[in-house]
Amino acid sequence: MSWQDIDYETLIPNNVGLAEDARLQRALEGWHPGYIDWWMSMGPEGFQMADVYLRTAISVEKEGWAKFGYVKMPQYRWGILLAPEVEDRVIPCGEHLGEPVWKEVPGEYRAMLRRLIVIQGDTEPASVEQQRHLGSIAPSLYDMRNLFQVNVEEGRHLWAMVYLLHRYFGRDGRDEADDLLRRQSGSEEQPRMLGAFNEETPDWLSFFMFTYFTDRDGKMQLEALAQSGFDPLSRTCRFMLAEEAHHMFVGYTGVKRIVEATARAMAETGIEDPYDVEAVRKLGVIDLPTIQRKTNLHYSLTLDLFGSEESTNAAGSFNAGIKGRYHEDRIDDDHQLRGDTYPVTKLVDGELQAVAVPALNGLNARLRDDFIEDCLGGIRRWNREIASHGIDFEITLPHVAFNRAIGEFGPIEVTPDGKVITADEFAASAAEWLPTPDDKALIDALMEPEVEPGRFASWIAPPSRGINNQPTEFEYVLLP
Repeated sequence: MSWQDIDYETLIPNNVGLAEDARLQRALEGWHPGYIDWWMSMGPEGFQMADVYLRTAISVEKEGWAKFGYVKMPQYRWGILLAPEVEDRVIPCGEHLGEPVWKEVPGEYRAMLRRLIVIQGDTEPASVEQQRHLGSIAPSLYDMRNLFQVNVEEGRHLWAMVYLLHRYFGRDGRDEADDLLRRQSGSEEQPRMLGAFNEETPDWLSFFMFTYFTDRDGKMQLEALAQSGFDPLSRTCRFMLAEEAHHMFVGYTGVKRIVEATARAMAETGIEDPYDVEAVRKLGVIDLPTIQRKTNLHYSLTLDLFGSEESTNAAGSFNAGIKGRYHEDRIDDDHQLRGDTYPVTKLVDGELQAVAVPALNGLNARLRDDFIEDCLGGIRRWNREIASHGIDFEITLPHVAFNRAIGEFGPIEVTPDGKVITADEFAASAAEWLPTPDDKALIDALMEPEVEPGRFASWIAPPSRGINNQPTEFEYVLLP
């Protein structure tokens, strides 16, 4: 079977020739019941029997790669799909630059590769667990469907990583795959591996922020792993990126529609001051300062996912050729970083300053900087939406050192505009910068479900167009 063909006759759809490897097929089919048990107990709560208008991958070609139709989520055809093999591909970076890519795991990098795959795999079910309660408070059937699409695709991404563990890492890989279902987001005994994936996602503004910022971190990590000299990992991540784009679309358009609803309501009622919070909230929308505080929170939590600014682990992965930089193939340098430096923000004599460090050690900081630049496009469009209604307010990204728990900035407190302050000073002003109990109470009060086709909650505008050319009043979820 070639990579273009996806075998849908088996329990596990795939384009990796699973039927030709009986041992691997049995192992993955043995993992399948535990996955379904996890999905039924930790997946979307209360909607497992609903028919949802979902897209399912049917090809790995760029055009026509998915079909749409109603399916109950537990019956979704999760599959193992790799992007096309690139003929004569070579390792793009590090000590093995220019050598043929590996089709099998190189022994000296086995532990490093397994760790990267496990960390990536652990994030996929974590986000499903974080979002499992949101269906019951969805602001529309359109949004409910988008939530469930994100959820099933995160489940497919889990399958992608589990395949790599089973196929290439033997008993250790099978044990790691089992552990991916044992850990749970927020669990005290067995939490997920990364902090942001143990946070609650209690409301839809949080969900949209998560899919805008945290899924964008996922994009950056997948882009870097797509450069891997271990070709099965590269091909896996290249296809995952096609699905990840929709997740960020959900986040970007979700926040934009919330901003639109708020700005329009203010303009229609003649409220010019965005800080007249009491008046704005009476309109049944989320005030802009609250949206800014939620932005500050989710952005800073996501920055921690990039790890310490200087990292020997990141340097080792790059040197080994198993993880590149964002768009490694578009960077004009030697791809080995011999003698190169990169500016990293550090605390120097009580002030934040850019300090040149060896570029190999600053790879996390560089990937984070690429992420920040990628975030700004959507922020600018949110602000254009606000300005189009005559409201004088701009959403901004706080300083990279604000509200951080990991790396260079973990031990210090910094204002959103980058001023180093004491812990007491931060505590005194935190309510200006981060979500408050009042903000939570407002948002919670607005989280009433809207399940009539074509209707949307007051705090979010309808989308500009529906899914797959369907009208916005289309019945995206058939509720039982």
